[in-house]
Amino acid sequence: MALYTKLCASLSRWSLRAAVLGLVLLVVCVQWQVIGRYLLNDSPTWTEPVALLLVLYITSLAVAVGVRDAGHLGLESLVALLPRTAQRVAEALIHLCVIVFAVLMAMAGWEWLTLKWEEPKPLLGVPEGLDYLPLLIAGVLIVLFCIEHLIALWRNETVEEAGV
Repeated sequence: MALYTKLCASLSRWSLRAAVLGLVLLVVCVQWQVIGRYLLNDSPTWTEPVALLLVLYITSLAVAVGVRDAGHLGLESLVALLPRTAQRVAEALIHLCVIVFAVLMAMAGWEWLTLKWEEPKPLLGVPEGLDYLPLLIAGVLIVLFCIEHLIALWRNETVEEAGV
């Protein structure tokens, strides 16, 4: 379990770092768009599609990290009213439902990625399938992180946040 926890913590840290880097790049991209439009009177065409692509990656990675660090929305007050055994069952069911969702998300991401890979993205020239890669990555990460939570729940332990 310790090795798996270290792997998940490392994946979470790197995902968070990548999301933060993407956010910095997004800010730079939008600033360049504003400078080009209002100061240079020559709006760059690549900034908007790059910004949209960055938003997809930032969001997907941040969601995966949120699942691992239990930063996602939940109805914990309802579960807290249950007896401890029922709380554990409810938490396990929640993680299993999230796994099912993440697997479906990853499968759909893979399907769309392969369908759109040969199609070039207008103005950028990169594959259109790159829009769907974040679904695949986040889906796989969420499955790994939920499995970690299920193992910790079974062992009566908690998953500690990875930090940065």
